Amino acid sequence: MRERPGIRRSATRRTRGLFRRGAVPLVCAGVVCLSGPAAEALTSPGDDHDATTPFWVEPSGPAVWQERIWQERGREEDAAALQRISDRSTAVWLTDRDPKAQAEQITRRAERAGRIPVLVAYNIPQRDCGQYSSGGAPDAAHYRRWVSRAAAGIGSRQAWVVLEPDALAQWASGCVPEAAAKQRLALLAEAVRIFKERPGTAVYLDAGNPGWISDRKHLAEALNRAGVARADGFALNVSNFHTNSVTGAYGDELSALLGGAHYVVDTSRNGNGPLLSAGTPPDAAKPAGPGAPAGAPAGLNGPDTGAAGGAEDGKGPGPGDGEPWCNPPGRALGTPPTTATGNPLIDAFLWIKRPGESDGSCRGAPPAGRWWADYALRLSNTVPSVGGSGAGAK
Repeated sequence: MRERPGIRRSATRRTRGLFRRGAVPLVCAGVVCLSGPAAEALTSPGDDHDATTPFWVEPSGPAVWQERIWQERGREEDAAALQRISDRSTAVWLTDRDPKAQAEQITRRAERAGRIPVLVAYNIPQRDCGQYSSGGAPDAAHYRRWVSRAAAGIGSRQAWVVLEPDALAQWASGCVPEAAAKQRLALLAEAVRIFKERPGTAVYLDAGNPGWISDRKHLAEALNRAGVARADGFALNVSNFHTNSVTGAYGDELSALLGGAHYVVDTSRNGNGPLLSAGTPPDAAKPAGPGAPAGAPAGLNGPDTGAAGGAEDGKGPGPGDGEPWCNPPGRALGTPPTTATGNPLIDAFLWIKRPGESDGSCRGAPPAGRWWADYALRLSNTVPSVGGSGAGAK
């Protein structure tokens, strides 16, 4: 008998319950643990003691160092704007050939700070279908060892793991080479099992975004084969721009096909929604929908027509400056990381894509994953479209 996804969610619920009861000490992320430049550069988040934001803030990420450089150069306004990124929890992507040391270092620092780190496992064979982030493990055997090493690095400490962005949706879209496609879902299921053997690890299997796979049943079947029932749920909108309302509606439909599975949403850059196709009218009057935070006004995150309209947000056929998902102009920061989502199926809004890191070498950007200070500043300074998204100037 197939196990309901909701039953396998004890680690997540335990974690959230601990913070709500105040059993886990909430201290300034990393200050007491670090010395030297990293400690000097750390800016204390304004929501340090808010139990709805239990996630670890990296004390030495690229936004922190950029802020410090701009302060030294007298760019005080720009440095202050960048705090809208540097003060927030962003995921750490595990891409090293051997991820054990990185996973161990991050989880130990987060544990000392009384916080939960968000990690992204990103090393599936034939990653990204040959596009900007191509690469990954050379074969299935290497991938299994890589996942085991990442899990060993986490150990018994707490972590939320977002598993393999794009991997499942690209499989569903048919772009994965045949040999790799035959193994992919089984590999994802193995990865879920290995991470879930760690007592403090919550796992969310990436499921793409509302503008990509329109056949929800096909996607749900793939998620089932990839082990979502054993995971804590699935992830949506990673490295994408769909609004909370559109993503929530899509996620709730997908959840219903999975027996009530929970999910998380990447809100790092969705303050203005996706870049719309030419001629697509704005949709500012769109209802807030089930994915919006409690009390959200209509059109909280700006225009977004989702899968049925002019927002072309799935991975395109190949690299090019015209791809709406690749470093699009005019975007804004979205809802800050929180477990207060206003939707019982959404466990958290997270900043999984690190704002300011490139989507790929399009629109004058550096290669995928590289820090791009100019884009980070534009994200920080752009006012979210309809009434703001909660990204919040200080």
